Amino acid sequence: MIIIYHNETKVVALRNADSFEIEKNGHLPIAAFMALLANDFPDEILVWCHLSLKEQLNISEIEKLFHHKKLLFSYNPFCSSYLDTNVGYIDESPFARVNSTVTFPTWQMSSWVGGIHSAVFLALKNEIPCEKNFDYFLCSLAKLSMPKGLLCYSEPKLLKEHPATVNPAKKNTFILFRFVKQHYKTRWVFLLLLNFLLYERKFPVFPMIISLFYKNRNANTINLDGIIVQSSRAVIASGTIDVIIPTIGRSNYLYDVLKDLTKQTYLPNCIIIVEQNQDKNSFSELDYIHTEVWPFEIKHFFIHQSGACNARNMALQHLINEWVFFADDDVRIPSDFIQKVISEINKFGTEVVSINCLQEGQKIIYNSIFQWGSFGSGCSFAKSSSIKNIRFLMGYEFGYGEDGDFGMQLRNTGADVLYLPEPEIFHLKAPVGGFRTKPVLQWQNDAIQPKPSPTIMLYKILHTTVEQRLGYKTILFFKYYQHQKIKNPFHYYDQFQKQWKQSILWANKLKKEA
Repeated sequence: MIIIYHNETKVVALRNADSFEIEKNGHLPIAAFMALLANDFPDEILVWCHLSLKEQLNISEIEKLFHHKKLLFSYNPFCSSYLDTNVGYIDESPFARVNSTVTFPTWQMSSWVGGIHSAVFLALKNEIPCEKNFDYFLCSLAKLSMPKGLLCYSEPKLLKEHPATVNPAKKNTFILFRFVKQHYKTRWVFLLLLNFLLYERKFPVFPMIISLFYKNRNANTINLDGIIVQSSRAVIASGTIDVIIPTIGRSNYLYDVLKDLTKQTYLPNCIIIVEQNQDKNSFSELDYIHTEVWPFEIKHFFIHQSGACNARNMALQHLINEWVFFADDDVRIPSDFIQKVISEINKFGTEVVSINCLQEGQKIIYNSIFQWGSFGSGCSFAKSSSIKNIRFLMGYEFGYGEDGDFGMQLRNTGADVLYLPEPEIFHLKAPVGGFRTKPVLQWQNDAIQPKPSPTIMLYKILHTTVEQRLGYKTILFFKYYQHQKIKNPFHYYDQFQKQWKQSILWANKLKKEA
């Protein structure tokens, strides 16, 4: 491990690299200096630290954090970030809003303190320019490399203690527009300008024009597949697995799922089935649970309340094994599925993964393992200890957003969700059960129908910044226009504002119920 101490503009001291001539290369930008170090020390962890935080650097923790090579950590101990919160106007992802109290996935890196393995620097050689501004370089590196499999985190463990002083935010609209132009599609630059005008009564046209002269960096050939990943972190002890499956009116499909599970080369230990039927006089349709012999324990609950959130929460109360597989009742699972998932979990030392779940005719979109912005409640594995205090919020019942909310609850405890392109499971999207009834939503008979759905708004209120919500509002305004009957733009605007307020009203009510 080599430690680089800097004063924001250049390297001023080195630790554990006596053979490297700092005087000869000290004039270089910090990123260029690190590139030379990576070339001379290809098997080392490169750590950077602002000189003012030298005594706070938690050196003993760093090697534990780097349990494999494909990692990038940094931490900003102050309240401000390099790119101000206005980036939320064009970025809806959970990575744009950082929870600085826990290990949190994000591309928003900081020059204050951090670390990366030399192997990553060498793999990115010639792909990302070594900017004079180290913060810009780090954010660019993370933003471009996260989709290619580099795991990037804000990590408070990098420091022993966090300074009590506040470092005031230095908003730079020129940098913001440049970053958007170089890392998003060009149309987002114009949308950012529009959002400034709409919500801040500002018109930063000059920063916008200047940004158009910068080249977009997304057309790169970043490839990190040559970096072998083998985590030193032990996340599997007993390796025992519970499977939870909510079901309603799909006994034949569920039977196929159970049969697939019996054929696994790595058998689960317990299947927890929550069967639902709202008819108080109904009986279970799952006779085969008791008439056939199964190579695992089956816990079967038959209830007269419908709703996937309630069913999964009920199942979560009965977990007894180290891991849990969240499954749907209409998937098909290859025989080596669980064994391959466990292998990937071991390789990456992670506690939560969501699996590639394809419908008929769909093709794989993402081929790399990367940090996912959601969570699949019907295609995920999680360590039971990581979800001990997490539940599906009932405010989302019969709506949308419970998956994303569950994922955000995980991230806010310090966990992360990795997407696995392989192995695949197949989602049949079976027809709904014959006894289902369409739920009556609380706002169904309102004169003004909420837009967006209150459950979507609930997620936005709980997990996004003000800027992210307003940016989403702008996009929804334009997308919804072509699908509604009002064609007068002024009348439509007035109606949309009323629908938006109605959505916030109901979302806040759902928040209390959650």
